[in-house]
Amino acid sequence: MGSRHLSRSIVLQTLYEWDFWKREKKDVQKIFERNLESLSSGLVDKLYPQKLLEGILDNWDKLNKLIVSGAPEWPLNQINIIDRNILRIGIFELLFSDAKEVPPKVAINEAVELAKTFGGDSSRRFVNGVLGTIFREMETVLDKKQAKENL
Repeated sequence: MGSRHLSRSIVLQTLYEWDFWKREKKDVQKIFERNLESLSSGLVDKLYPQKLLEGILDNWDKLNKLIVSGAPEWPLNQINIIDRNILRIGIFELLFSDAKEVPPKVAINEAVELAKTFGGDSSRRFVNGVLGTIFREMETVLDKKQAKENL
């Protein structure tokens, strides 16, 4: 398993446990440290999962709003916990990460791979659909912005 993929898996398992038990924000770091200790054998870059987790937590409300806009027929609390947290990881990497470091298609593909591994039968299609919708909206906004700049 690649280092970044393992990092995402550790962050997903951390967010899942934290979200499942509805703990306070201060608790997530303890869960993360425990998961990092027990699951990171062979992980070269231990800063990446920390950076990913912090970015997701710092943008929590924005990520949740984007999930709701990408899946308007699904209230956030009705999306299963695994899918919800995979979407948070995918959206964060898609919109808030450096595209040179994590290209958009890689962010989507990695989220789909997490859904295949950890989610239910329909998780990969659901995650792919929501992230695809958000990516298309992102491209449309960027195209409009570039068109205005070229005028």
